[in-house]
Amino acid sequence: MSLKTEKITLALKDGRIAEAQAPMIVSASRATDIPAFYSQWFFERLRDGYVRWRNPYSGKDSYVSFERTRFIVFWSKNPAPIIQYLSLLKQRNIGCYFQFTLNDYDAERLEPNVPPLTTRISTFKQIVDILGKGSVVWRFDPLILTDKISVNNLLHKIENIANQLTGYVEKLVFSFADIATYKKVGRNLSAAGINYREWTENEMLDFAHRLSALNLGLELATCAEKIDLSHFGIGHNRCINPDLICQLAPDLQYGISQLKTDKGQRPLCGCITSKDIGAYNTCPHGCIYCYANATPYSARQNYLQHKQNPENDSIN
Repeated sequence: MSLKTEKITLALKDGRIAEAQAPMIVSASRATDIPAFYSQWFFERLRDGYVRWRNPYSGKDSYVSFERTRFIVFWSKNPAPIIQYLSLLKQRNIGCYFQFTLNDYDAERLEPNVPPLTTRISTFKQIVDILGKGSVVWRFDPLILTDKISVNNLLHKIENIANQLTGYVEKLVFSFADIATYKKVGRNLSAAGINYREWTENEMLDFAHRLSALNLGLELATCAEKIDLSHFGIGHNRCINPDLICQLAPDLQYGISQLKTDKGQRPLCGCITSKDIGAYNTCPHGCIYCYANATPYSARQNYLQHKQNPENDSIN
């Protein structure tokens, strides 16, 4: 079986015929939190067999068919709303795992619309109970330094969460906030009165050394980071991970071997090829540091506009 994305002819609900991509691996989504806010929409699109996706750079629409989809990687900070639908994936012989961003910025109000940490930890455990250990990857992402958040604070937050997830998690993925690369992030943080600062290389090395010394019993990896932390036992992550997909869906092993690194991602990204179906500027979590939203307000307005037409074949 080939897992390479193919083009097929698609019959739309209105009777028109369109050309569509037909990926075997779908990412849902780096661009927005589909499990938290668009779960019902996503499964209705899965039922209808396709989604319309708008290229964020060209503004051009194209179609993505689910006809050949065999695996989905979900990204979320609050996947509780999707739990009720997970059995539908099994019925369709579609595997999945979750990249679960479980940060602790409650006191600092950097993620104003996510549920409390205790609730999110409970959700993490619930999904592991349903899908099995290894099916939920813990991300503390990004690591932010401010006048109120130090390296010590971050290590304490991570250790606290790790202790509560004992027996439920195998891997921790993290990244260092690179605010200078995303100008809008710096503007949004400043507008919110957050006195942030960039990480120095020495601070990254110190953090990595001390994180490793905590002996959390977890595989540690960075996401799209240039710095080499291998001497601390910390690797480079592949969020769309061929090894994990094969572990969870062994029948896909042959096809997975045909896939190469996704050239559409950042140069330091190690993910294999998939098709992301999300849309930027549509997540109303309101995270002040978010690179995927122009502003928290505009993302909220786009979400409310989507809610007025939930049967739309596209998020935006």
